[in-house]
Amino acid sequence: MTAVTERLFALQDETYRSFQCGLMPTVDPATVIGVRTPHLRRLAKELYGTPVAEDFLQDLPHRYYEENNLHGFLLERIPEYVPCVEELNRFLPYIDNWATCDGLSPGAFKRHPAALPAQIRAWLDSDRVYTVRFGVCMLIKYYLDTHFSPDYPAWVAAIPGEDYYIRMVVAWYFATALAKQPETVLPYIEEKRLSVWTHNKTIQKALESYRITPEMKAYLREQKIR
Repeated sequence: MTAVTERLFALQDETYRSFQCGLMPTVDPATVIGVRTPHLRRLAKELYGTPVAEDFLQDLPHRYYEENNLHGFLLERIPEYVPCVEELNRFLPYIDNWATCDGLSPGAFKRHPAALPAQIRAWLDSDRVYTVRFGVCMLIKYYLDTHFSPDYPAWVAAIPGEDYYIRMVVAWYFATALAKQPETVLPYIEEKRLSVWTHNKTIQKALESYRITPEMKAYLREQKIR
C-alpha cells in the first residue's frame, strides 16, 4: 500500500462501506474502503501541496473508490483555472461512477464563468459517460442563474446515447431548469423535444421538487407521455 492508501484504511467504517456499496451498483465492492466524505475532505486539506499529494495525483489509475474521491477533492483545491482544468482532463477518464462524478466541484470555476462554457462543451462531446455527466453537472451548478444562456439547454437536449447515468443527469438538468428558467425550458416539455424516458423522468423530478409551484406541477402532470 501507498502511504495515502494506508491513511484511507485507517479511516475505514465498515457500516458506511456497506451503505455506499448499495448506492453504487457499477462499482466493485472490493474497491470500496468505506470512508465518509468529511474525512476525505479533511485529508485532502491536510495533504494538498505536499510531495505526498503530488505523487498521489500522478499515480493514475487508482485502485480504490476513495482514492478517486480524494483525487477529486485535491483538484478542488487548485486555485488557478487553467491548471485545474488540465488536471481534471487528465483525471476525468478514470471516473467510473456517479458519486465520484457528482461530488467533484472545483473552486476555481466560480471565478471564471466566461471561460468554463467552452470547456463544458468539450466535455459534453466526450464519448465517456462520466465526463459527459460531469459537464452537465457543471451546467446545473454554475449556469442556471446569472450566467444562463438559452444555448445550454439546447446542448443538454442534444446529448446522444441511452446510458442510464447520462439520461438521469439530463432529466435532473431540465427539472432544475424548470424551476430556475421556466420560460426558456418549458417548451422542451411542451414540444416533446426530449426522449420519452427523459421527458417523463424530468417531470417526475420536477414534481418531487419544492422549487416548482403547485400550478406548474399541475400543468406538468398534463404533459406526461403515457
